[in-house]
Amino acid sequence: MFVDSHAHIYSSQFAEDRDKVLEDCREAKVNKIYMPNIDDQSIDHMLEAELRYNSTCIPCMGLHPCSVDKGFEKKLYIIEDWLSKRSFAAVGEIGTDLFHDTTWFEQQKEAFNVQVKWALQYDLPIVIHCRNSLKETIAELKKQEEMPKGIFHCFTGTVEDAREIIEMGFYLGIGGVLTFKNGGLDKVVPEIPLDRIVLETDSPYLAPTPHRGKRNDPSYIPLIAKKLADLKNINIEEVAAQTTQNAENIFVEVEN
Repeated sequence: MFVDSHAHIYSSQFAEDRDKVLEDCREAKVNKIYMPNIDDQSIDHMLEAELRYNSTCIPCMGLHPCSVDKGFEKKLYIIEDWLSKRSFAAVGEIGTDLFHDTTWFEQQKEAFNVQVKWALQYDLPIVIHCRNSLKETIAELKKQEEMPKGIFHCFTGTVEDAREIIEMGFYLGIGGVLTFKNGGLDKVVPEIPLDRIVLETDSPYLAPTPHRGKRNDPSYIPLIAKKLADLKNINIEEVAAQTTQNAENIFVEVEN
């Protein structure tokens, strides 16, 4: 069995065929999908997916850095309210982003630090987004009085970056980029211990080869697992077992 540790299956891009996608996941033996939240507008869609696919789709709660703007405090209030009244598997997707727009970077860091404190308060892991801002995000984490646990989602850094993250106690989310011809992870992943890796798709984004450029979905997890197994010269069953165990070690069980 496989786990997709990061997929936006509640996205409108799945509105027409979500049932079929979940059927494909079952056939591919992807039996759990963790759903990171984006902002105050995505919550209802995410929780609807949880309700409909209760044993498969597991919600997290957070404010994505690309959703941080001048009204971010109001959005954070809504996130905090949800964290206080029901259980979630993690606080996420949170972090920083210097790829899309740098306008609100200071506010992104503020929102990130606030949400890290909530994760510690509720004893939850965090799911970190840090596109083009890995060093800056690590610096923010090292300011914390207590280090949280969690995942660096969509890891694309160097071996040295991976070792630093692992030394901090975090796991690395490895997705479709691993299968890209010039993605660079083929040189990095062999140096990362399997017990610190979780598989992810980031659906509907970053589809693995041979689906690159098309809509991604969680049923493609075995393609990523196969590439990982090949690079580590182990069988795919070992990858499935260990990465599933890793996800279970990180995420908190959600009470319905």
